[in-house]
Amino acid sequence: MNIKLLQTLRNYNKDNFIKDIIAGIIIMAVSIPISMGYAQIAGLPAVYGLYGSVFPILVFGLFSTSPQFIFGVDAAPAALVGSALLTLNIEAGSDKTMAAVPVMTFFVALWLLAFYFMKAGKLVNYISAPVMGGFITGICTTIILMQIPKVMGGTSGTGEFFELAEHIYKTALNINMPSVIMGVIALVILFVSKKIMPKFPMAVVLMFVGTIFTISLPIRDWGIKTLNAVEPGLPKWRIPDFPAIPIQQTITISLSVAVVIMAETLLAENSFAQKNNYRINDNQEIFAFSLGNFMAAFTGCCPINGSVSRTAMGEQYQAKTQLTGIVAGFSMIVLLLCGTGFIGYLPIPILTAIVISALMGATEFDLAARLWKVSRTEFLIFMGAFLGVLLLGTINGVLIGIILSFTEMIIRTSKPSRCFLGIQPGHRHFRDLNEGSQIHAIEGVIIYRFSSNLFFGNIQVLQRDIEDSIKPDTKAVILDAGGVGSIDITAADRLAMLYKSLEDKGIRFYITEHIAKINEQLRTLGLGYMIEEGRVRRTIHIALKDMGIGRPYPLEGGVENEERSASRKRVDNKVQEFVWAYGAESEEQIEKQIVLQIQQLKKTGDMEKLFHGSWSHMDAFDEDEWLEHLEEHLKEIVNISGKDEKTIAERFEKHREEIHRRIRDEHPEMAERFKERRHVLDEHLKEKHPEVFKLIENLRENQN
Repeated sequence: MNIKLLQTLRNYNKDNFIKDIIAGIIIMAVSIPISMGYAQIAGLPAVYGLYGSVFPILVFGLFSTSPQFIFGVDAAPAALVGSALLTLNIEAGSDKTMAAVPVMTFFVALWLLAFYFMKAGKLVNYISAPVMGGFITGICTTIILMQIPKVMGGTSGTGEFFELAEHIYKTALNINMPSVIMGVIALVILFVSKKIMPKFPMAVVLMFVGTIFTISLPIRDWGIKTLNAVEPGLPKWRIPDFPAIPIQQTITISLSVAVVIMAETLLAENSFAQKNNYRINDNQEIFAFSLGNFMAAFTGCCPINGSVSRTAMGEQYQAKTQLTGIVAGFSMIVLLLCGTGFIGYLPIPILTAIVISALMGATEFDLAARLWKVSRTEFLIFMGAFLGVLLLGTINGVLIGIILSFTEMIIRTSKPSRCFLGIQPGHRHFRDLNEGSQIHAIEGVIIYRFSSNLFFGNIQVLQRDIEDSIKPDTKAVILDAGGVGSIDITAADRLAMLYKSLEDKGIRFYITEHIAKINEQLRTLGLGYMIEEGRVRRTIHIALKDMGIGRPYPLEGGVENEERSASRKRVDNKVQEFVWAYGAESEEQIEKQIVLQIQQLKKTGDMEKLFHGSWSHMDAFDEDEWLEHLEEHLKEIVNISGKDEKTIAERFEKHREEIHRRIRDEHPEMAERFKERRHVLDEHLKEKHPEVFKLIENLRENQN
């Protein structure tokens, strides 16, 4: 389990201490009306919302890797639990509710723990920024709509947009103007102070002023509501009453709640992380969610979720670490022990204005405006996630956004960047033919670059592009697969069909420039024969050389092409190419090629062909290693050729001297490296075939 405690408090910057303390106290105060309201939505007494803002938030602060995200009783889990109680015919506030809700919370914590062990956090990596932005904006807008009736003198709304709109309309019919005036003035003050003095804790001042108003003015007589006072004391610890609710229904309900908590909180956490340029450990976050909900279950609370509104408030007042959450938790303990009477003096319109102000700052409509200018497709994805959350609820909004995101990704990858390559006379590098008239195709060769993973959605594009480009004089097609990171089975089958179709027309088909992992996939997918037949090469240059086309390459239209640089001859390292092509099987495949050469010797008796493998154009630098493999079969070669060991060994040494001379002439900087490697190869031969090594060693001594 690689779990780290207090990760955001390591190497703590003392300059952040005051900010974290102030933000923690403000978050505690803001949590009072939010938590109490959502606890009642979940069917529990209001005080259990405050209980849920103690131990769960403290434990989350210890284990979270997010420096700013806050845990607490929140809308989505509370609403899901409340609706589940209705379907189970359990009356809100009853003893049965008090027993059933902690059981649901316990199983939510178990599911989250299971998600942690399944490493489900990585799923967030597949959710795009437009989805995250639309999601967080949808949640903020939904909660704002829930809060608006409280400013008007009514109660918090529940449900999705149309239910919330209906509730706002009904509340407006009995609107309380003093409440609206207080709420609007508080909201204006918060907006103005955020602009002119963003670091000033105006929310604390407004709560203090609101308390003074309640004490000194008859605001209750004016119809302005205040919070209900609660009994002092901390929550009591107890084991949930598991028989209180049927286990099958508990598992089903808790699974849906756990999925919502994981998806909503991780998305919101990642959204804040991206905006503020830090990283979180998604999987450890799920572990922190689980522990927080275990704390809630054992103190009788409803499931706990990450809170966008509290986090936005902390961001507004420059909270920097989880010390903010820990301070909020301990502040709530002090409040429950000593200050519950104070709660009854807090005007709801002012508290609601504080929440709305923070949520409006957390919306990402600016991202939507940017996407509208940059990418209409991603703008639609943003709006899909936003409207999905707003109209259909959290989890449905997430699913809509993910579906849109994946659909857009498939559409994009099914139309990848691709081009045909040529070369500019006098230059070495291949470039897009459309770059300009000075780029020319190589005569009789089509070089095609495909910059995407190959899968069922785009293989037809590749196949059509290549087939449509074939001309009567085409001798070969070279696929530059440098941008290909994976191949699925559909693409592999179509590549096999294309390979055979081109072969039937007498056209060679090569795959080049890709990473070695692709070769493993080709073998696994049944295309290993392409490697064995030498049609999978490391570079375009080697593929051309395999066809017998060398520099300067002949260009279409009779364009002259002379090399401008006097650079040394390129080294095509064949043994390294085998390692690239075959990976862990390279030694076995080299040996296989040697066996094929020896079999050819049996048929032809031509010793010269023995020094050239079926993968043609092996240059000097690695011929020596190839010879070392051949030397291991010295006795077998002697038996086939009918010549004595000394004659064959002398032939090997003569060929090796030729190689050494070529390296000295063409690559003098590598000559010393050749000697060092020769020593390594000799040791290898001595270990595996001491009798052959002794013969070679004697020959060298006699020559000297």
